[in-house]
Amino acid sequence: MATFTSHSPADTEALGERFGRAAQRGLVLALSGDLGAGKTQFVRGLARGLGCAGRVHSPTFTLVNEYGGGRLTLFHLDLYRLETREQILSAGIEEYLTPDGVSVVEWAERIYDLRFTIADLKNVKIEIISETERKITYDDLGA
Repeated sequence: MATFTSHSPADTEALGERFGRAAQRGLVLALSGDLGAGKTQFVRGLARGLGCAGRVHSPTFTLVNEYGGGRLTLFHLDLYRLETREQILSAGIEEYLTPDGVSVVEWAERIYDLRFTIADLKNVKIEIISETERKITYDDLGA
């Protein structure tokens, strides 16, 4: 696991952008962190690194946002509103766990006990240190 200290939203986006540039088809990023930690900022950078078009925003009410136009499609999932095993399974998210592109799953800790098979899973955890600082711990993409 690698660690990065972000001192601003721009730093968090820059790390996401590095991930986007290194990402390969089939990558699933399990993104965790409290509300306001910067998860969506990270995804904005990821989308930019993939070259995806469109304004990135949290899909809390739609469950999945899809961003195309880049070298790989980005599927952005947010499981915040799904509280039970049954809700998660009935939401049909399994197809996004073997993506023809890259998937990022906010509140991914909610799927860990469901035993989905995910070939290329990397974890990213964002912790709030202060109003402007975040500690980001992540699995290196090897790039």
